[in-house]
Amino acid sequence: MVRKRVTAPPRRASRHGRHGREDRSPVVRPPLLPLETREERFDFAVGTAAKFLRSAWPELREVRFEVAAMPPASDDDGIPRWSALPAEQRIVLYRLPIERLGQLHREDDLHRRMAIEACVFRAAAEYLDRDPWDLGPDRFHY
Repeated sequence: MVRKRVTAPPRRASRHGRHGREDRSPVVRPPLLPLETREERFDFAVGTAAKFLRSAWPELREVRFEVAAMPPASDDDGIPRWSALPAEQRIVLYRLPIERLGQLHREDDLHRRMAIEACVFRAAAEYLDRDPWDLGPDRFHY
């Protein structure tokens, strides 16, 4: 009886898998970067609210609305969300305290934007020494 020697089939190059397809490019590309950043969304919300307030209140037309990341220091009430500076004709809104310390009852883009706009209205009301609800009476009364 003659025995045949069984040899293993020749191995393919390491770039091929079992079915010869391993090194192909993936069908789905990596996720794309977001179209806009949180900072851009925050700036847009502040800008649209400021535009509305400037059009409704002549006293705010020359006021600069600025965005800063953090306040320089905390005060007796904690970390401020904004600074109203009538002597300098500017209102500074602090992005990180508004975004991170706000209590949203629903985590979505609409409620985040509403919280930002509420801070803009409250800062403008403090600047004008008025109630925030007085700034847009037609907007809130039905």
